[in-house]
Amino acid sequence: MLSWYSLTLIAAVFLGLYGIAKKHAVDENAVAPVLLANVSTAALIWSIPVAWEVLSGESDVGFGLCQLGAIEHLQLFLKSAMVGTSWMFAFVALKNLPISIATPIRATSPLWTILLAVSFANERPMVAQWVGMALIMVSFYAFSKVGRREGIHFRHNRAVWLMVAATLVSSFCGLYDKFLLQTVGIKPAVVQAWFSIYLVPVMIPMSLVWWFRDRQKTPFKWRWSIPMIAILLLIADYVYFVAVSDPEALISVISPLRRCSIVIPFLFGILALKEQNWRAKSVCIAILIVGAFLISVA
Repeated sequence: MLSWYSLTLIAAVFLGLYGIAKKHAVDENAVAPVLLANVSTAALIWSIPVAWEVLSGESDVGFGLCQLGAIEHLQLFLKSAMVGTSWMFAFVALKNLPISIATPIRATSPLWTILLAVSFANERPMVAQWVGMALIMVSFYAFSKVGRREGIHFRHNRAVWLMVAATLVSSFCGLYDKFLLQTVGIKPAVVQAWFSIYLVPVMIPMSLVWWFRDRQKTPFKWRWSIPMIAILLLIADYVYFVAVSDPEALISVISPLRRCSIVIPFLFGILALKEQNWRAKSVCIAILIVGAFLISVA
């Protein structure tokens, strides 16, 4: 049996591969149908245990996926709407930004999560967390300077602001996850299953807009990396949940270790895509990881 530490590292690897798959899937491709195909893959996978529980009537033996009331389903649909919005922003941004810049921006989520927690949950950060937030802001500012060398002006670049918006929505969704799992008491597998299924109707309207308005301008190209996005994310999340469920697991260690996943798409961008300014970006990423560690460990 693998330790929670080893499981966390495995989750980080799959999360990094998930970032690479996203970049490959949306590069010079239509974002809306890519997302629809991606979420349909995850929904199809989760539909199997849901159908088994419905047909067998043995929900107590399985994940308990069919024991929710109407209110819980509505709450999970709201989560799907937030995740769908975040993913749409992030995929469009990733399509138009170097992966070595887009992924680190996304990894600033600990900063936004703690700021939202201060604003809406009356949490009070410790000194180390304030230092961590300051380091992340320094890293973000440094990335803006590096981006200028590649013609990316953070203040005026639409893709940068879309990635920031995606990260903000994702951070708020993290607080909402805490509400669903702790206050409402929905099991992690149930949350993952139904929000994956509800993502399909969330993405259909966006795909219809693409079909009627943009399909001639931005055609859709099928790539095997599209279903791999869903598969890699499902594996990463499942391994992460198993790691966290270990009674000896330290979330203060798991969280920063998981953030190290950004190193994999960063190396992919430098080695495979030949992206520029890797030395300066490496320093920025190191500062960001230290900042995320300080926020998580306090």
